[in-house]
Amino acid sequence: MSTPAVSPSGFDLSPPDAEERKRLEAGLSREEADVLLHHGTEAPFCGGLLDQKDDGVYCCRLCALPLFRHQTKFESGTGWPSFWAPFDEAHVQGVRDTSYGMVRIETLCARCGSHQGHVFPDGPPPTRLRYCINSVSLEFVASGQPLRDPLHRGDNAALMATLGK
Repeated sequence: MSTPAVSPSGFDLSPPDAEERKRLEAGLSREEADVLLHHGTEAPFCGGLLDQKDDGVYCCRLCALPLFRHQTKFESGTGWPSFWAPFDEAHVQGVRDTSYGMVRIETLCARCGSHQGHVFPDGPPPTRLRYCINSVSLEFVASGQPLRDPLHRGDNAALMATLGK
């Protein structure tokens, strides 16, 4: 048996097995499944997390891996939640996307491979990146609240270690 891949922030990045994936996907709404599993996009200015300004972390809606921190969220005017950096570089994968006659970098959750959105080189300092993410791809967890840990990977212990608590 191989050692699980662990991110620099201490999260197990091993993909869900077939049974876990089936269970995770069964809990998605039709809109969430369209975006997360079929690379869809929610309509701009309609997402439930667009105006979220509380302290906390934004996690993958499918597997609950932390993807972004509230401190990196900014108002981009694009109609989707935007961030200038991921929670941990290892938590977000970039894949070349040439759909719709464009060349973009699609962002995927590094643990479950679900579609999150795209990253563009027009964000604010210090990274100059704009991670443009679908609200339905994320779930917000307020500071001090436990993360959902549907894969039983010890995500809350990893988060507490990351935050130095």
